[in-house]
Amino acid sequence: MEDNKNALDELNKGTTMGMDALKYIIEEVKDKSFKKILKEQYKNYSKISKKINKIYDNYGKKEPHETSNIEKALTWSNVKIKTINDKSNSKIAEMLIQGTTMGIIEGRKLLNNKELDKEVKKLIEKFITVQEENLTELKEFL
Repeated sequence: MEDNKNALDELNKGTTMGMDALKYIIEEVKDKSFKKILKEQYKNYSKISKKINKIYDNYGKKEPHETSNIEKALTWSNVKIKTINDKSNSKIAEMLIQGTTMGIIEGRKLLNNKELDKEVKKLIEKFITVQEENLTELKEFL
């Protein structure tokens, strides 16, 4: 039971970080087609986050862990610093690819190192699939 709760916490942190980063990055994007893709990626993270919240009660009575205000501020400042001189699609895609790759790695670690219930595994697999699809989309903008 504890592995499931911990996995959901980590998964929720990953989706929240993805949503936070996209929220800040979308503000910097001028290209309408790129912005549309990023908004769709945000929606996909949001759907996973809602599913996490829906099943989390099965494993614990608290709310799933999310990113702290400090982590959100660091994400925002990181986006601002990295885009201060270069707001090109290529630079933004590169930043997102780096974060997305970290998400895939963390998702794979969760799957490979835990004894998890079927529904938790399925949700992690969905997260990884979404991340991999995001990577494919982002590569087009490098």
